[in-house]
Amino acid sequence: MQAAPVRATAIPSFTDALRAVESLLMSSGQRTARRNAWTSVMEDRRRAKDRVEAQRVLDAAVASRLP
Repeated sequence: MQAAPVRATAIPSFTDALRAVESLLMSSGQRTARRNAWTSVMEDRRRAKDRVEAQRVLDAAVASRLP
C-alpha cells in the first residue's frame, strides 16, 4: 500500500511566524496594545515626513520671492 501524496504547503513568512509566537506568549489585550502602538509610531513617522516636505516647499517659495 502506498502512502498518500504529500502536498507542498506555503512556508509561513517571518512575520507570520512572529505573530504566531506573539499570540502564544501574550494575551489578546497586549497584542492589541502593541499593534496600536506600532500603528501610532508609523503614523508619527508619516506626519514627520510630511512636515519636512511642507517645510521644504515653504522654504523654496520664500527663496524664490527674495530678490
